[in-house]
Amino acid sequence: MANDYYAALGVRRDADADEIKKAYRRLARELHPDVNPDPETQERFKEITQAYEVLSDTEKRYRYDRGADPFGAGAAAGGFGAGMQFSDIMDAFFGAAGGAARGPRSRARRGRNATIRVEMDLAECAFGTTRELTVDTAVVCPTCSGEGTAPGTHPQTCDVCGGRGEVSQVTRSFLGQVMATRPCPGCGGYGTVIRRPCPECDADGRVRTRRTLKVRIPAGVEDGTHIQLAGEGETGPGGGPPGDLFLEIVQRPHPIFERQGDDLHCTVTIPMVAAALGATLKVDTLDGPADVDVRPGTQSGQAIPLYGQGTAHLNSSGRGDLLIHVTVETPTKLEPEQENLLRELARLRGEESPPGRFAPGQQGFFSRLRDAFNGR
Repeated sequence: MANDYYAALGVRRDADADEIKKAYRRLARELHPDVNPDPETQERFKEITQAYEVLSDTEKRYRYDRGADPFGAGAAAGGFGAGMQFSDIMDAFFGAAGGAARGPRSRARRGRNATIRVEMDLAECAFGTTRELTVDTAVVCPTCSGEGTAPGTHPQTCDVCGGRGEVSQVTRSFLGQVMATRPCPGCGGYGTVIRRPCPECDADGRVRTRRTLKVRIPAGVEDGTHIQLAGEGETGPGGGPPGDLFLEIVQRPHPIFERQGDDLHCTVTIPMVAAALGATLKVDTLDGPADVDVRPGTQSGQAIPLYGQGTAHLNSSGRGDLLIHVTVETPTKLEPEQENLLRELARLRGEESPPGRFAPGQQGFFSRLRDAFNGR
């Protein structure tokens, strides 16, 4: 470090505090590591910083002028002074936000969002419904109207900060006087204090209550759908604006239909003869009973579509489909007369000894067993 602090700053030995400060600021802008990052410039910046720390402090400058150690009284040597932060330096350079007034903060804050689960039947999800929901939530205190004070009183200006919500403290450093601002400890940064809190809400500005809400749930919702009701959530502290209420739809299982998107699926079991000859079945739908024609020769696993008999499309027109999956039931016990009739039918169709056929791409049992042992 330079021994001649006056020469390091380029000032006379009788320079006053303002001259020393101006000289340091001018050099600091030129030599700051952010401007000139090379090592020699950084060492020079440390020199002028230490010089300013000594010459800007009356006691250290007095000891230095008399040849004594300016840091002999426990002061921090070199670099930035003890407890000095980078923000303090920037404040000293440019008058940054350290001393800027931010003003008091409001007691009113936005309330939290809330979510409730709503269980619905399949028909309600398909066509929509109106529900009355009971919600336990926070509302504006009726006694103080959200102000948080006892009836007939109001928040009073804080005596500590004078309503600014913050206090400033001036400290000395090698850069001179640095002003730091922090929230007022008397009012917590609000600028006002509540001398007499509301007896009902205890200065919170809100109370918990149970209210009934009528909600229109649109057609086409399904399990997991979320519906946002803006402004129907909890009122915020200090009578602040309410949050939002979200409805989470839970669709109950249906004994007949399975839902896949906006389509419905069900399974109908029909006798073998009905599948062979065709028949008309009466089936249930969401719109009520309906007649369904089973064509002759219907195979097990085929699906019969009923177009437009599914659930409504959410936020658009139209509906999905209802698909009726047919399972053909083969009789397991036959009366002698029934058996004779079937044998006669088999003879007429030449099916007394029907040849087995594998569908393309399928394997027999022994082929699958052999492949399993061969590791295929």
